[in-house]
Amino acid sequence: MRSSIGEQIRVYFGKCWRIFLNENGWKAFISSGIITFLISCVTGSNMFKSYRETRNGAFALVCACIWIGIFNSIQSVCKERDIIKREHRSGMSVFAYVSAHALFELVQCIIEAVIVTVITMIFNSGNMPDKGVMLPVFLEFTVSFFIIIFCSDMLGLMVSCIVKTPQTAMTVMPFVLILQLILSGMIFELKGFTEKLSYLMVSKWGLNAICITANVNSMVGSQGDENYKFEAANLLKMWCLPLLFVVLYVAIGTVFLSFVDRDKR
Repeated sequence: MRSSIGEQIRVYFGKCWRIFLNENGWKAFISSGIITFLISCVTGSNMFKSYRETRNGAFALVCACIWIGIFNSIQSVCKERDIIKREHRSGMSVFAYVSAHALFELVQCIIEAVIVTVITMIFNSGNMPDKGVMLPVFLEFTVSFFIIIFCSDMLGLMVSCIVKTPQTAMTVMPFVLILQLILSGMIFELKGFTEKLSYLMVSKWGLNAICITANVNSMVGSQGDENYKFEAANLLKMWCLPLLFVVLYVAIGTVFLSFVDRDKR
């Protein structure tokens, strides 16, 4: 008798945990800390004090979060493709398999977001805003970093579901990262098609979220960017849109992985 989807999710979540332990997945937490530490060392004393320095530092943190998230999952599915093919033919639900990975990565991303936030606040304790838009500053930054990391993680998971080998996944990854960076709106002024394409980038919404909590529009050098308005509705928009991407990435990954039986490998 075939197990229910809920039971399969539980089983594959447990498998993700065992893989995490056997492959020393805790090293990802150390890596997150080191990356944030290095960024915090170079952002300067005007981080969260001056508009330009804060925006530049926020962009660097967004890039770090995207890197952390994608690396969490970029090879997690494709390296097991032969096993998935065999288990799918035995009754495995692809939806349950992908959902288990997503749930496990969610927990991992929460921990990584806390690490990024703690290190960022320690290095910039003297310049941190007194309050967030609707939550304490620590919580708002944690939520923003979590959403960026988790959305990037699910993007990596989607890629891992689509490609067939870890080598292909690592080949595709730099292009995914470059798109996120150049279409964030931070480096280049985007117009027309590229501006519309930027709406699909978590980097754009993540940068906006961090700048909103930091209240950069009140800082020296600010020109009053509408994207950074210090309002709860504006911050919620920056949080909710990337979460829609998460649903889309999981759905696309599930659809592509459901064709695993067609592999000729």
